[in-house]
Amino acid sequence: MLLDTYLTIAQPSEGLYKEKGSKFLSFAYPVKNEDEIKVILAGIKKEHFSARHCCYAWSLGIGHERYRVNDDGEPSGTAGRPIFGQIQSNGLTNILLVVVRYFGGTLLGVSGLIQAYKLAASDAISNAGIVTQTIEHLLEVKFEYSAMNTLMLLIKDEQLEIFSSQFDLRCFIQVKVRAAKLEEIITKIEKIEGMNSCEINQN
Repeated sequence: MLLDTYLTIAQPSEGLYKEKGSKFLSFAYPVKNEDEIKVILAGIKKEHFSARHCCYAWSLGIGHERYRVNDDGEPSGTAGRPIFGQIQSNGLTNILLVVVRYFGGTLLGVSGLIQAYKLAASDAISNAGIVTQTIEHLLEVKFEYSAMNTLMLLIKDEQLEIFSSQFDLRCFIQVKVRAAKLEEIITKIEKIEGMNSCEINQN
């Protein structure tokens, strides 16, 4: 069966970890695309312009198809990777995790940095809460008035949510369909007499 659910965070959140004078402020955001990520990162960097480092990791896509880690000047592998590790260990996607470090004057060493970025990221995730999201498509159906009763019965039987509708001589309806059932529902709709078109809304 096609996988159509994923784990992400419920809401934006913040976290904090302190070590030997350094403060690690963490920020977690549910995100949908890279443009959204760029805007959020720009805002954080502007707000915390005096911070020594602004490290981050993000993951997008139900299969984690796209991801990125950034150490922002910290020793390679000590910041972005530990942050990303928290995304992976919680099974999350469609998330941006940012950790801003204000240097406290004492070097933490490689293991200390890894631990600090890991715990700061973990705190932000804990404060955000984890939720299961379902991937849905908006299906546009155009049909003759004579087909309405049969179509509405199918919608009721399949427990589909109606997004919008218009009933006239030529009728139009939009329904939300889980990704895993999309092909099955389209096939059933197209078999109804009086259908004009049935297609996925790409907007």
